[in-house]
Amino acid sequence: MTTAALPAGFVRLIVGYDESPPAARALDAAVRLLQGRSGRIDVVYVTQLSSLAMLSPGAIAEIESDFDELEQELRAAAAGQLSACGVTWEFERRQGIVTDQLIAAATTIRDAHENQTVAIVVGSSSHATRRAVGSVAVGLARHSPVPVVIVP
Repeated sequence: MTTAALPAGFVRLIVGYDESPPAARALDAAVRLLQGRSGRIDVVYVTQLSSLAMLSPGAIAEIESDFDELEQELRAAAAGQLSACGVTWEFERRQGIVTDQLIAAATTIRDAHENQTVAIVVGSSSHATRRAVGSVAVGLARHSPVPVVIVP
């Protein structure tokens, strides 16, 4: 990975985060990309309700409570990972399909801040995982209107 790919100026990096090893690598890479630049990392946790859970209001309430707890754990994990590096960052939870939500977050920021460079940083998962459930990184690379940095 090279840091020369991003132009000078304020840089906003959107990092999909779920505390998995690929997400942790993506967050570390985002920190490295900001070295020597002014910018900020937007850590985005995306939840997704199953179609079965959406059939029951009681299930939705329970799952939302679980998501609230997980959000706090992930926020703390991201803070721990970012505490020593001195970068400015925010944490946001979104709901929906991961690829769509990361693109939406990046597009919202890009449209609101025309003078900023916006990119998405994601980690790639193992070959077996991609075969079984698809790859967020591949989906982003195909559909993102902003640059995507895929961290191996």
